[in-house]
Amino acid sequence: MSLTITVQPAGRQFSVARDGTLLAAAIDQGIGLPYGCKDGACGSCKSKLLEGRVIHGAHQAKALSADEEAAGWVLTCCAIPQTDCTIEARSVPAEGVHPVLKMPVRVSSLTRAAPDVLIVKLQLPATQNFRYHPGQYLEFILRDGSRRSYSMANAPGESPEAELHIRHMPGGKFTDHAFSALKERDILRAEGPFGSFFLREGEQPIVLLASGTGFAPIKALIEQLEQQNNQRPAVLYWGGRRPQDLYLHDWVMAATQRLPWLRYVPVVSDALPEDGWTGRTGFVHRAVLEDHADLRGHQVYACGAPIVVESARRDFVLEAGLPDEQFFADAFTSEADKHGA
Repeated sequence: MSLTITVQPAGRQFSVARDGTLLAAAIDQGIGLPYGCKDGACGSCKSKLLEGRVIHGAHQAKALSADEEAAGWVLTCCAIPQTDCTIEARSVPAEGVHPVLKMPVRVSSLTRAAPDVLIVKLQLPATQNFRYHPGQYLEFILRDGSRRSYSMANAPGESPEAELHIRHMPGGKFTDHAFSALKERDILRAEGPFGSFFLREGEQPIVLLASGTGFAPIKALIEQLEQQNNQRPAVLYWGGRRPQDLYLHDWVMAATQRLPWLRYVPVVSDALPEDGWTGRTGFVHRAVLEDHADLRGHQVYACGAPIVVESARRDFVLEAGLPDEQFFADAFTSEADKHGA
């Protein structure tokens, strides 16, 4: 027996099995709901429960606090409906929904961009017509069934290829293998695309905010804007602890030379004397506020560590007047993040 879920204000409906989550059913049925990690860690899928009752699976308090839950907020990624429900959620445009496919992918190249960053290019199966929007991600399905998520760092082109930026997490089940044993022509199992982080229509100036390998989907957005002959001004703020964390700095500098609408502000928080860093310092989202005291009339696309994304959303809205609905984010959550470690 299934239950009926109504999404307002769009007025769309979908069904959920009694033991299924709201988000998984919505994805299966092509209903556009916002989400990020799918594991109760980032809070991107937070929605208002208007009618009905749900129970929550495991999730983190920073994604949904007890007070928020008591006030009627739910995380669709881990909310299991007990009755027919009506939720209020910001709809993702229908054009943002591509079919989710499981597929084999072949490693076509491996490049060490920094001591702890590996750029992996994957050959996608042309026969499966895998389509995605720049900013979305895929998941590797490991032999034990566990999954690891990585954003595509390139806009789709003529050849079926995906570029991923993988940071080494010591002790990580997948990244230890990737940095020590993965080789060209290896076959991996993947599924996607996932995520509601992609470019929206509009004429507003764009602020692109990235920390660490959160630059990956931002790079894909820049490539998309270039393909579209963009006329909207855009500025990229990319933050890292040390200069080497800005592992494609030269790529960005070259992009600013050929794209008159793109500016670049690199920000380093913990440079050492031997780095010789003379650029901006501090928290990357604060650099945005130093340059943009008023963000009304802008769109912001932010990706990176959850603390960076959460701080940016809060401060941009409270201090600079950014409309909350113009803040689009993809918080990178590691397995430690997802389990509160």
